[in-house]
Amino acid sequence: MRLNKLFFLFPGEAAQFDPTFKGPIKNRGCTDIICCILFMAVILGYIVVGILAWLYGDPRHVLYPRNSTGWFCGIGPNKNRPNVLYFDILKCATSINIMATALNGLQCPTTQVCVEECPSSFWAVGVGSYLPDVKPASVFNQSLCVPSVDLAKTTLVILNLLPFMSALCFCLSSGTFVNVVVSLVGIWHCYWEYDNYKNSSSSITNVGFTTNFSVYLQVQETWLAFLIIISVAEAIILLTLIFLRTRILIAIALIQESSKAISHMMSALLYPLITFVLLLVCVAYWGATALYLATSGGPIYRVVALNATNDECKSINGSVSCDPQVSCPSASCIFIRYNNEGLLQRNIFNLQIYNAVAFLWCVNFVIALGQCTLAGAFASYYWAFTKPDDIPMFPVCGGFIRSLRYHVGSLAFGALILTLVQIVRILLEYIDHKTRSAQNPVARFIMCCMKCCFWCLEKFIKFLNRNAYIMIAIYGKNFCVSAKNAFMLLMRNVIRVVVLDKVTDLLLFFGKLLVVGGVGVLSFFFFSGRILLPGSTFRSETLNYYWMPIITVVFGSYLIAHGFFSVYNMCVDTLFLCFLEDLERNDGSLQKPYFMSKNLMKILNKSNKAPKKGKGKD
Repeated sequence: MRLNKLFFLFPGEAAQFDPTFKGPIKNRGCTDIICCILFMAVILGYIVVGILAWLYGDPRHVLYPRNSTGWFCGIGPNKNRPNVLYFDILKCATSINIMATALNGLQCPTTQVCVEECPSSFWAVGVGSYLPDVKPASVFNQSLCVPSVDLAKTTLVILNLLPFMSALCFCLSSGTFVNVVVSLVGIWHCYWEYDNYKNSSSSITNVGFTTNFSVYLQVQETWLAFLIIISVAEAIILLTLIFLRTRILIAIALIQESSKAISHMMSALLYPLITFVLLLVCVAYWGATALYLATSGGPIYRVVALNATNDECKSINGSVSCDPQVSCPSASCIFIRYNNEGLLQRNIFNLQIYNAVAFLWCVNFVIALGQCTLAGAFASYYWAFTKPDDIPMFPVCGGFIRSLRYHVGSLAFGALILTLVQIVRILLEYIDHKTRSAQNPVARFIMCCMKCCFWCLEKFIKFLNRNAYIMIAIYGKNFCVSAKNAFMLLMRNVIRVVVLDKVTDLLLFFGKLLVVGGVGVLSFFFFSGRILLPGSTFRSETLNYYWMPIITVVFGSYLIAHGFFSVYNMCVDTLFLCFLEDLERNDGSLQKPYFMSKNLMKILNKSNKAPKKGKGKD
């Protein structure tokens, strides 16, 4: 019985020359139809879950607080009263209050009133206010009373109103070459600082240990350590540039070719906005569905005594249902929990799990759709023999239409595999969080190893999916065949993959870092008032704390840079796979010319043979 060869040890034969191949195949069919049907069924079920959540859920229970009578604060009759006043916050402590313990701590058995503003001072009822002729309106504030009590018309005396007016209240409101140069400058600066402090005999032995870390910047040992670290890093960078210069030149040529490709299809730079909008829709739908599911089911109210010291209130134990719109001075009808006796309510947990899984699948599908769309556009650029004349019209739109028309199933298949791995990682994090205090060292070690293994597996799945989507965009095969062909192609060129892929990633990372760092430095000088612009239009006021706007600007610039550099990253990966295919398919002859740029052919010492000119007559 013959054993099948492992594809990672025997990565298959090189791609053969195909005279009819002119880039992304036009005549293709639908792939992974079963997974497409499954994905469509999940989407329809997701819509049904959202409709059910919309019909039976009420997010007002989460977005707005309630008073003791069940009315929402901030809307309806209490539109101008968005805050809740707790008369006695100590009654919320379950350890000292039997009623709060019986209610499982879900509600606080004290009077809650919707107020416009929280009280800004403490007060107490004076001794003279207990006299029978003292009117309650002259002692208490009507805006802090329950709606059923009118101080101007009430017949209750001060002593009867005291249980509703505790002085202890609590209010809640609802509301690479550049880096070499920089390293050389850093080495010179560190040596200059070290020499100055060495001449002044500033040593760490004179400082000792102190919590003022700025002192350590004034001793020679600190700058000597900085000098050694930066020098070692500089030596590593220089050795990398020397021994991998050819690979780095190819990586730089790929990035330059990517810039040319993007310059011929500028709409590719706008596609991250489409991905962002689709991801925003997914996140919004997931959040709204989760919120409506959490508040589905009718609210249940119970009669709760506000003054548990009265003899007539001892029989009230919070087990009798009531109408929240009917209230009395000695008891209150408050919200306890949501009804969980219906069919929908009994399956809330299962629906929330379905909501989370469908959300992860949709997010991964949106990302896969963007990668496949861009890969189809950039592949059409590479396989155009005469650039830009042979580039098809609207390549980004063409890649998007082909992905949606033929390859929804394949994209959903890859997204599903990644979603399953992410679910396992989430379960591991949940188990680790719940059992962290009870774990022994062996269990913690096993859990850490499992988390590390699945993290590596997720990274590998993302890498494999990315290259599989490129092959799908070019050849139109199903996911499994495309993933196998992409992996075999990479294994046949494993040295180029390890070097070029990581070098390009490093160069793109340096570019992203340069953009974010430059914006951060400019924002620091601007918000700190060190850059004075002429005129008053762009004048920056002096800020007491300018780090928050700087952090906001840096974070925003990182998101924007990440979105645009992701297009470059996808372009480099697509051109890299096409470059490897080009080397295997063609040899530079007249019948099989190379499609790569002249710069790449010059680096690899390759060229296309020119056609022989016929001899003319004199």
